[in-house]
Amino acid sequence: MKGKELVILLQQNGWRIDRIKGSHYVMKKDAQTEIVPVHNTDIPTGLLNKILKRTGLK
Repeated sequence: MKGKELVILLQQNGWRIDRIKGSHYVMKKDAQTEIVPVHNTDIPTGLLNKILKRTGLK
């Protein structure tokens, strides 16, 4: 999964883009913050799983 796809998935689940710094999107929902790397390659599996767990999507 690419970073841009993950950003769209998070937005569909109530997360919003707080700011963008370089190729990293800072997503917020309530008091939670998550940083999503948006590069031209797929997000490594381990990092993707961590982000999904921390955001409650897995």
